[in-house]
Amino acid sequence: MTAKGAQRLRAELEELKSVKRPAVIHAIAEARAHGDLKENAEYHAAREQQGFIEGRIKQLESELSHAQVIDVGALNAGSRVVFGATVELADADSGEEKQYQIVGDLEADIKQGMIAISSPVARALIGKHEGDTITIDAPAGQREFEIVAVRYEA
Repeated sequence: MTAKGAQRLRAELEELKSVKRPAVIHAIAEARAHGDLKENAEYHAAREQQGFIEGRIKQLESELSHAQVIDVGALNAGSRVVFGATVELADADSGEEKQYQIVGDLEADIKQGMIAISSPVARALIGKHEGDTITIDAPAGQREFEIVAVRYEA
């Protein structure tokens, strides 16, 4: 995982522990004060929310403790595509340009242009160089892209 991705997950973990966990504990206490727990929808909803929060905390702690954090800014792979690279691609047919950063599975977010190392696009890019052409099997058929630029930015 990239250092930026690890930092984002640590921030989420801190918010869950210091803000959301106390809020749901307070909501459970309030709902408990309403009386009969068997038919208390607020209580059951708060307990369910608590379960989700605790599960996410456990997942984040586990992932962060086992993650290998890589400082992308320190990588020096030149024009070769490796984990952490930001790659500019040009569609061979339309000429449309796209930019992706190859990141760990947990930090992938296509809306931000971050694709998982396990994705078909990233697997096609790994090991290639600036100027190479790749072919990707898309739902609408095969598409070709040219690697316009490869950067390593923190």
